[in-house]
Amino acid sequence: MTDATQYPPFGVTADLVILTMRNDELCVALIERRAEPYKGQLALPGGFVSRHGADRTLEDTALRELREETGIEPHEVHLEQLKTYWTLGRDPRQEVVTVAWLALGPIQGELQSGSDAARADWHTIDAALGQRLAFDHNQILRDGIERARAKLEYTDVAATFLPRQFAIADVRRVYEEVWGVELDPGNFQRKMTGVFERVQDAEPRNVGRGRPAALYMRKAREYRDASGLVPIEPPFRRMDAAR
Repeated sequence: MTDATQYPPFGVTADLVILTMRNDELCVALIERRAEPYKGQLALPGGFVSRHGADRTLEDTALRELREETGIEPHEVHLEQLKTYWTLGRDPRQEVVTVAWLALGPIQGELQSGSDAARADWHTIDAALGQRLAFDHNQILRDGIERARAKLEYTDVAATFLPRQFAIADVRRVYEEVWGVELDPGNFQRKMTGVFERVQDAEPRNVGRGRPAALYMRKAREYRDASGLVPIEPPFRRMDAAR
């Protein structure tokens, strides 16, 4: 028989960096913690793997916490694993390893707090990074933002922030907000029209001055990679876009 006392007791959690665009600003979902540790402090949504058998995988834990702490349904987001975090003492209750997840979606409604969250709200990225978040969540948030920025270079992940049909100008606004740069509309249009599929029977939509813009949508599943994203080839590098 194995002696359990020979092994250190570790907890496992799933934390979520949930990003969306609201009023053309990149925002993240943060909760106010209801209980200690860090009671009343802002944190990323997340929680422990179920001790009652509700979760079969860590993705199950992430999706359950997504729903319980924010009211967001799994079908509303693109979800991918971000990184695993542990340093000695990162959680004052016990040693805890967290597997962080990045969730992106066109989520425009207000958040519905639950579970151990006193409330849940959207915060602009600048406002969120300017605060001291609970645990090591500032670092997790920075890593999540950088993952989103990098994914824009070589996948169609920008479309996960948008409704099913969109104009290329909508995609450009996502890039400009997430990267923090201004992009040339003409060059961007030429780069991106091959990445997305034009909606043939859709009425063009006004997106500002000039003639109405054609509408596009993401390519069919058979064009996507294992994470559900369409590769951009050659990649659209940030350093090239900023020139």
